[in-house]
Amino acid sequence: MTRTPPHDVPAAAELVAAVRDFLETDVLPAVEGRVRYHTRVAINVLGMVEREIELGPAQAERHAASLAALGVADDAELAAAVREGRLADDGALMAALEQAVRAKLEVANPGYPTRE
Repeated sequence: MTRTPPHDVPAAAELVAAVRDFLETDVLPAVEGRVRYHTRVAINVLGMVEREIELGPAQAERHAASLAALGVADDAELAAAVREGRLADDGALMAALEQAVRAKLEVANPGYPTRE
C-alpha cells in the first residue's frame, strides 16, 4: 500500500476500505428502504475510491503514454484532434480510446465484462 509522506499508517486506501467494510458488515444489515439503498451507493462509491487510489497512478502513466504516442497533450486536445480529423485512422486511436475506457471500467465497475 502506497503512503504519501508525511502520512503514516493507515494509508488513504486502508481508511476507505475500513469505512466500506463497516458500512457493509455493520450498517447495511441494520437498515432498510432508502437508507439501505444509500448505504449500498456509499459502499460502491468507496470501492471506486479504493480502486482509483490503487490503480490510478499506473493508469495515468499508461494514458499519458497513449496520448503522447498520438501526439496530443491531454484529453481535451485529443477530443479536438478527433473532431477536426487530425488523427490517422490507423488503429492507434481506437486502441488508445479502448484502453482509456477499460481503465475507467476497472475503477467504476471491475465486474463489467470486457472483450479481450
